[in-house]
Amino acid sequence: MLGLSRHAVARLIAHGFVSPSRGPRNEYRFSFRDVVLLRTAHKLQLAHIPTRKIVRALQRLRGTLPAELPLSGLRITAVGNEIAVHERDSRWEAESGQLLMDFDVAALRGTVSFVERGPVEAPPPAQSSAETLFAQAEALEASDPAAAERAYERLLDAAPTHADGYLNLGALLCESGRFAQAVALYDTALGYCPDVALLHFNRAVALEDLERYREALLAYDRCLTLDPGIGDAHFNAARLHDHLGDQKQAIRHFSAYRRLRDK
Repeated sequence: MLGLSRHAVARLIAHGFVSPSRGPRNEYRFSFRDVVLLRTAHKLQLAHIPTRKIVRALQRLRGTLPAELPLSGLRITAVGNEIAVHERDSRWEAESGQLLMDFDVAALRGTVSFVERGPVEAPPPAQSSAETLFAQAEALEASDPAAAERAYERLLDAAPTHADGYLNLGALLCESGRFAQAVALYDTALGYCPDVALLHFNRAVALEDLERYREALLAYDRCLTLDPGIGDAHFNAARLHDHLGDQKQAIRHFSAYRRLRDK
């Protein structure tokens, strides 16, 4: 309905942007606030807003959205390379807290003015190059996923410790059904970035899709050792333990998931 793949939704949940409840068949149940944030993320990406800018904007917006759709309506728009929010006659710039909002995200043409702020120390050349490659790859995801994959591969050749590059490339592989390739990529990533919890989480999801359930459980356990606050890792581990007949472990993880959900 929203145009988002399962893995894209899972990434947004894992990052904590949305916290859906579970229905009687363990399906996700999203609130109005969740649906707005999910669709906003998707539409802003289609408008070629950089992912990191989307992340920062959604982090600020998450706490301001009403539980129900207000009568006045809300509108989120991409204006040039910025994110704005509209409500009635009010406007804010999303990242700074000066808002603009709507169910639909319109890509509008805009101009950007640069303000002189004095000399700024340049970042190290290698870091600057890696971030440039990452931004280029992100920008290609919506319009040309194959080109985005190649760009992420160039990034990881140049910066093999770039965890976000592995996460995004692995998600692209999973979204196209190449789960074994994604697992191999995550294995490589963990050789360089062993303490990134989301790499273990995404690897576990890919292993689940390959029906390698025992290995997936080990990956979820490692994820939770690094970050016990990732509720979906608890939920997925509980579901797998239940499937494999280990009710004690299933109950333990379900209980941990509910505690995190109810905070």
